[in-house]
Parts: sequence; C-alpha cells; structure tokens
Amino acid sequence: MRIDVVGSINIDLVARVERLPEPGETLPSTAFNLVPGGKGANQAVAASRLGAAVRMVGAVGTDSHGDGLIASLDAAGVDTSAVRRLGTASGQALIFVDDAGDTMIVTVGGANHLLAPSDVSVAGADAVLCVLEVRDEVIEAAAAACDGLFAINVAPPRALPSGILERADLVVANRHEYAGVPGVAGARLVAVTMGAEGARLLRDGAEVAYCRPPAVPVIDGTGAGDAFCAALVVAILEGMTDADALRFAVTAGAVAVRRHGAQPSLPRRSEVEALISPV
Repeated sequence: MRIDVVGSINIDLVARVERLPEPGETLPSTAFNLVPGGKGANQAVAASRLGAAVRMVGAVGTDSHGDGLIASLDAAGVDTSAVRRLGTASGQALIFVDDAGDTMIVTVGGANHLLAPSDVSVAGADAVLCVLEVRDEVIEAAAAACDGLFAINVAPPRALPSGILERADLVVANRHEYAGVPGVAGARLVAVTMGAEGARLLRDGAEVAYCRPPAVPVIDGTGAGDAFCAALVVAILEGMTDADALRFAVTAGAVAVRRHGAQPSLPRRSEVEALISPV
C-alpha cells in the first residue's frame, strides 16, 4: 500500500500562551519551539506511522530549515525522493496554542508556492492525498495523474477549480470548510470533522457513519486534523467498513491532541489500536 502525499512542508514556530490574543493585543509566551510541520508533511508522517509506505511530493527551501524538514521526514520512514529543494525560504507556520489546546495559525508559503505541476509524479500510488497549501495547478496535476484513490483535505479553505472535487474519491473538511468551500457538500464521500463532537462520514450527501472521540486530555490540537486525514485514507485502503474507518481516524486524532506539536504528536498504529474502544 503506497500513499503519495502532495502538499506543504513547513517549519512551525509555536508559541504557548495562556489564552489566544484579541485583535491588537500583545501577550507573553509561556514557551516557544521550532517544530517540523506543514499539513502535507504531517499527513505523510502520520500515514507512515500508521503502517503505509509513503512518498512525499513537495518542496523546501535551500535554507537550514529545509535540511531539518527533510531529515524529519526521512526519520519517519517517508520517501523524500520527490521533495524539491528550491531557491527560497522554506514554508513557515506561525502558531499560537493556548492552555485549552486551541490554536491560531498563519502560514507563509515559501517554497510550497514554488512547487510546479511538472514536479508532481504520482503514477502507481494506491492513493494520492492532497492539501491546499500548494497552488491549484499542482493539485490539478495530482488529480489528473492519480490512477488510484484521490483524496483531498480542503484546508486551508478556498474555492477550487472545476473538476477537482468531482474527481475526488474522498474529501475531508472540518465543519467550517464543509459549509464554506463550494462543491464540498456534493462530493461522493465526505468526512466532516467537528472537534470534540467527533466526525461524520457522508456518501452522496447521506450520513453513513458517525463517531465521537474517546475522552482524552487536550494538550495541543495542531496535528489532530492531519492525523485524522492520514488515518482515514489508510483505513479505506485497508478495506475497513465505513464505521470502522471513521472510528480509526477519529481515534488517531484523539491520540494527536494528547501531545505538543504537530509531527511530534502524530500517532503510531499501536497507540490508535490501544485507544479504540470496543464496539
């Protein structure tokens, strides 16, 4: 089972705060860390930790962050042979995390926005998973070249060119993205995440599964959505039922919120299986 992830690779600048700031407000940080991230890289790492063979299609800069970001993917067992080194800064994300685990995130595209359609090679993958932190043309190229399952996480949300959502076998969206991205509600299979309320799986607009997450302490929600996306694609490729696939994905997200940071929090297969409650 091979999953190609087409998407972003970022260095996350993470500041812990007691509460998220109001507009115009300055708050002191209680901690600060540089952490490997990017929605694409996070989902690649998560899928690898959950047992898939994963290949990352993306770009980093020629700066020192690029070295560390590739090393982090390599350490997680992700194939980085399709990661480009481009002559600019690596992508960055500025992240605030409060004591309740809620986040505010601003991304700076950097090398992610220089990734070109000609850089996309996904033939032979059992699944291609895309995120929206790369240009539309790159996503269109991935959709056109995919000869397996095509999944797209519509985050951060924006309107997409005609044909992308129609091609998608799976769309993952949080409740705001589901309501705000044109065409998502009409996709063939849609997973809608709702934070502490769990997630719904809709096929042709009809709900086929719903799952609430297990009760866990919430430390940092940064990587939960990425863990969910990767786990759901892995579960579908493994042939799980709708209910079991959604439970696997929701539980993966629950594991992720228990730890700090995006990639450091991403679950391993054994952790997800240990937390899944009996039906």
